[in-house]
Order: sequence, then C-alpha cells, then structure tokens
Amino acid sequence: MSTGELQAEPSPSSNSSNSFEVVEADTANKYEAVAPHWFYCKVIDSRERWIPFSGQDSEKLEEAHNSKKDVEQLVVPTEGGRYDVHLKKRLRYAMYWEEEVSEVRRCTWFYKGDKDNKYIPYSESFSEELEETYMIAVTLDEWKKKLESPTREIIILHNPKLMVHYHPVTTSDDWGSTPTEQGRPRTVKRGVENVSADIPCGEPLQIDHLVFVVHGIGPACDIRFRSIVQCVNDFRNVSLSMLQAHFKKAQEQQQIGRVEFLPVNWHSPLHSTGVDVDLERITLPSINRLRHFINDTILDVFFYNSSTYCQTIVDTVASEMNRLYQLFLQRNPDFKGGVSIAGHSLGSLILFDLLTNQKDSSEDEDGTKEALCTEKDLKEMGIPLGPRMKILHYVRTKEETQDVQQPACVPAGNDDKSEDAPTVESGSSPQPGSSSSMDGGGRRQYLDVGLGQVSANYPQLIYKPNIFFAFGSPIGMFLTVRGVKRIDPNYSLPTCKGFFNIFHPFDPVAYRIEPMIVPDLEFEPMLLPHHKGRKRMHLELKEGLTRMGMDLKNNLLGSLRIAWQSFTRSPLPALEAAATADAESESETSLKKQTVPSDAKPEEPPAPGKEDTSPVNVGMLNGGHRIDYVLQEKPIESFNEYLFALQGHLCYWESEDTVLLILKEIYQTQGITLDQPLQ
Repeated sequence: MSTGELQAEPSPSSNSSNSFEVVEADTANKYEAVAPHWFYCKVIDSRERWIPFSGQDSEKLEEAHNSKKDVEQLVVPTEGGRYDVHLKKRLRYAMYWEEEVSEVRRCTWFYKGDKDNKYIPYSESFSEELEETYMIAVTLDEWKKKLESPTREIIILHNPKLMVHYHPVTTSDDWGSTPTEQGRPRTVKRGVENVSADIPCGEPLQIDHLVFVVHGIGPACDIRFRSIVQCVNDFRNVSLSMLQAHFKKAQEQQQIGRVEFLPVNWHSPLHSTGVDVDLERITLPSINRLRHFINDTILDVFFYNSSTYCQTIVDTVASEMNRLYQLFLQRNPDFKGGVSIAGHSLGSLILFDLLTNQKDSSEDEDGTKEALCTEKDLKEMGIPLGPRMKILHYVRTKEETQDVQQPACVPAGNDDKSEDAPTVESGSSPQPGSSSSMDGGGRRQYLDVGLGQVSANYPQLIYKPNIFFAFGSPIGMFLTVRGVKRIDPNYSLPTCKGFFNIFHPFDPVAYRIEPMIVPDLEFEPMLLPHHKGRKRMHLELKEGLTRMGMDLKNNLLGSLRIAWQSFTRSPLPALEAAATADAESESETSLKKQTVPSDAKPEEPPAPGKEDTSPVNVGMLNGGHRIDYVLQEKPIESFNEYLFALQGHLCYWESEDTVLLILKEIYQTQGITLDQPLQ
C-alpha cells in the first residue's frame, strides 16, 4: 500500500473496492464501549516499557476509579501488596524497597512502537478523543476519520480493522510548517485484547509464609547484572508456577495461598558510608572498569572481614529484616504464618553468623546465665587474639582435667575434640565446632564458633525463623578458615531449627556442610529431584554407562580369578574338582551381587543420595535431616564445567528445582505435601 493511496480520501459514500474500505456488516451501527486495562511505565535497559497490571489488579484499579470515594486520598495496593497506586496522581510506589516511582495509565488505545514492535498506550485524554471519534464512525458508518495528536502525529481510522498512525513529518512553506502523512505507518489498536500484552492472572490473596532473601557480593545478583529486587521477583514468579504445578490439589481445596519473598539489600547502605570515595582516591587509573568492578563487588568479602564494616553489614541486614517484618505485619494484619530466611553466596554467611549469635529465651527462662569465661568476654576486654587463645586454652585444659576426675555424660560422636579450638563454659547453645558435653554442675562445654568470627555486636531478630536456606554458600569454607574443624552433631541454630545448603555442582563458591559434622564418612549430597519428576536424561545415561562399566569390570575380574586359581591349585583330581567348584561358586556369588541395587556395590562410585533414603546421621543442624542438596546440571552444562562455573553460582534465582524444595519444606511444616512425590 503506497503513501499516495493513503493520502487519497474519497467521499464516505464511495464504493471503492480497496480492502481498507470494506466494513463488516455486523459491525455497522453496533458500538460497544472499549474495556480499559491499567498499565504502569518502567525503564528497562534505558528504555520505557509499558507493563500491564494483572487482571486482578486492573479490576481493582478500575473499580476504585469508578467509585464515589475521595479520589484525592484513594490508594490501591497492587502486586500482592508490594506496591501502592495513588489513583489521583497516577503513580505507583514500592512499599518494601527503594525504587523509582512509576507512571500509571488507564489504557484503551495503543500504537506500535518504532524499534521493538511493542505497543505503547496513548494518553488517557487522547484515548478518550479517539474513542469518541471511533464511536461516531461506527454509529454513522462514516470512516476515513483523521485526528492529530498533541504531539502533531496523524491518526487515520480507515475502518474498524485498519487504523494507522504516522510520525509527524513537517513540510515548510510560506505559511509555516504543517504535518503530513509521510513515512511508514504504524498500526493502531483499540482495546488490550487486540495487542500482544502478556497479562498475568494475579497472585493468591492469602499469604502462608514469609521469606526474606539476602544477596551476596556486589549490586548485581545474576549473569544479566540485575538487582536483588529483580531476581527475587523472578524467584517469586517461579514459586507461583510451581504452586500451580505441584500443589494444585491443595490450591483447589483452598488449603494454601502463596509464599511471599522479600529482598534484603545491604550493599547500598554499605557503599553509602563514604568508603567508595576513600577507595577511589587510592585506586590506580589503569584498567579502570576492572578496578571499579572489584571495588564494587569482590571487596565486599574484605569489608565483611573488617570489624568496622562487618558491624555495618550485620546491623543493616538485621535492622532491615526487622523493619520489613514489622511493615509486612502492618500491611497484612491477618497474617498468621511463619518466617524463613534465605541467603545467596556471602549473604548466606552473614545470615549464618547472625543466627549463631541469636539468644534463645526458652533456654534460660529464669534469666540467669552462668559463665566462667567466654571469648566474647575477652574480646570486650580488648585482649588480642593470641593472648585470648592462650586464656581460652587454659580454661579448656582445666575443664578437661576436671572431666577426667569426674566423668561426664558425652553424647555419641563427641569424643574427638578439636585441639585447635577453645572450649568455654556457658548456659547457651553449643556453637559450631563444639564438642558438647554436660559437666557435673549441669553446664555445657563447647568449642566457640567465635574463634574466627569477626568481632561485632550481632543484633537480635524480633522473630524466630523456621528454616534457613543457603544458595551457593561458602559457609563451610569460612568455618574451616576460621579454625572450626568440626560441627557438633548435637548443635542446632539457637532460634532456627531448619537448615538447607543448596548448591549447583559447578558452583565455585559453594561448599558442603555435612562432612564437617561427619568427617570420617564419605557420602554424596542429596540429589535434588527435577521439578518434572525425573532425573535429567543425560544423568541417567551417565549413571547407566557407569553401572555397565562396573558390571564389565566385575565380570572380567571374576573370570581372571577363576583362571588364576586353575593354574595355581594342585593338579590332584580330587583337589582340582574342589577348586573348580569353589571357583564356580565364587563366580555365581559375584554375579548375584551384581544384581543388588547400585548403592550396595562396594566398587561402584556412590551416586548422590535420593531423598527417601537417609542412612547417614548428619546431626541436628537440620533437625536430623539431610543438609546438603545438589542441583542437577543441565545437559549443555555437563560438556564443560569451567565454562558454566559462573552461571552455576548465579543460577538459583530461576531454578525451579530450588524453589520447589523451598516450597516443599515450608508447606511440609503445615502438613501439606506435593500432589505427587518426585522421583
């Protein structure tokens, strides 16, 4: 269709056969008002994007818009209560974190953008003008209507199915410039149902559980350099899809609603202390981008190991989680569920240190605590690390001497005390690395985790978390570096009874926890089942080939053993027959052994454990249940472990398997299980 054809405007009564003049008979004189949908504007990759509210939120906004209430003060909570829309101002505000205010628009008419083919809504006032013109055209069956927008753009309504939009291209003459219909026309659509907008259905109103998520180093949390808010939004969306796929029965019976995930940001407050300015002064000018990246990310690890900035970080994380918890209760007064916490990378270590320093009031109801000497006391006295260790070593030696003179009841598995870590005496819970026992006075002895912790005053949380989830966590490495060789099997976090250490097999930052509890036994972490209910095909193939290789090896060894025995045995007929019988018996026994399950083969390398079998006693850190859980790598990732190492550390935000484990464990505490157990 040429521009000249578009400029030709025959009279409304013309019987032209052009396609854009054909009007369906059933649409004539039948006008129906357009159904509006609400959108908000967000800047993504330096470009404005208009994103639709969910159908549920759009209905709420439209209802409030049509109500008789005072619009000046009318505020509508949207997106699960995480945002408020001020209806009069047409603005959207984030409630739990800092975010740019977004423009909100009641949309009815759209035009296609220049570059990305995304539809853009017209302003509300011009949309009303378009709708009025459309109504007249439909009612009178008079088309070829031309309008000029406030930005001098030309819109022509040829018929109900062909409406176009032209950019303003001006031509100058003696009388000034005038807009013309030059350039490539862009499509105009009426009603959101005619544009390719992905409109979410909305979220369940009922919130069953609250999870705070703490990020790791740097301001970006994934391979696309997105913020913790964006990554947690993805995590939440994955959880909604997993609920629909695996808890459908409980949803239909209205037993469950959803789990809310809220991000906790500590990087911005840390780097707003002025430390970035100090670093900039001493940073070399060469390789500027790399040095800036290191200053903004890698140095967070060093900040956490500095007593000054460690205090800033733990104060920020604890105060932010307490603030978010109180604000959440204010906005959800009917909430009766529990709270859990999750941390990625360094964030998991921060949470672990906070949790190990929480005080459990139930253990000391009378308010009296008897302690001879703790490392915290010595830190507060200003005693340096070397003398501090000597004092604590002396205290431990004295207590061990008393234990020899008066035997104590030592729990099983606690007989191998570390010689490098100090033992102190207190009425509180034993710490990681402890060899806990009860002395004659009923007091606990333990090796203090504070042996290597940065000296800080750890704040107290105003709630007791149900479960602690760690993603790609270096907790095990940091404990080892601090001097903690072993975690007491009887130890549990003072106020949190659940702990899951989840990691990708190629994650270079992740370390295990269970070998620190059971150091003398080699065993694999639990293999997280795939969310679709089976092991990934390439893993099954690898496991099958490994099993086939072991079978061939065992058969070959059995044959060689029989041949060797036939050469080395006595040639006497009776002895030879007996030897042959013994050899055949051994061969049959060997073949029978090969038919038993793979986990019973002594020569086969152990595969990651299945969730229904947990023969290993890994202590009470997770209430007697397994702690380490490993994800199944994708087929493409198995080709090169090094190539996907970084992706392995940043994959958790969109991992259905990770999210499903979290949902499964959270709802299991409420007696609600998956529709079908995963294999």
